Amino acid sequence: MRMIAKQLGCSHGALYYHFKNKAELFYGVVEEDFTKLNKLVEEEVQSSEDDETKIFHIFLRFIEFGLNHQSQYEIMFMTRNSEVDSLNQQAAYQSYQKFAHCVQSLAPKKLSIKDIWAAFISLHGFVSYYRGYVGCFEEAKLPAEGHVEFVLKGLLK
Repeated sequence: MRMIAKQLGCSHGALYYHFKNKAELFYGVVEEDFTKLNKLVEEEVQSSEDDETKIFHIFLRFIEFGLNHQSQYEIMFMTRNSEVDSLNQQAAYQSYQKFAHCVQSLAPKKLSIKDIWAAFISLHGFVSYYRGYVGCFEEAKLPAEGHVEFVLKGLLK
């Protein structure tokens, strides 16, 4: 906390006033990123497109977020640390719940939880594979679109 305060140019007491430990500080940062991701999903749900197109864009926006915010994505979904795991896993789970609920509500048929989870993990795998090899989503847009189409064939057909 002292090193963080020094980087921010404030006292460590100021940090402790707002966060009781570094796990809470970490969660505060990560929570904002999950809020941004959840907002992207919600924007697609509210769009005027047909439901299958909305799902396509939800999946694509997930990949876009991951590749355009690689450091944040790594912290959100790939960091394992005993001090922050419980808080981070809770935020990740809530984000997944939002994702799953939106996909289920838009799907033309009842989907199983395991199928939605498999689709989510497939998208995560895509981001994980390209993370560090591309600088942004635009560099992987065509393969991302192909991947999303492939996942949707299995999920919705």
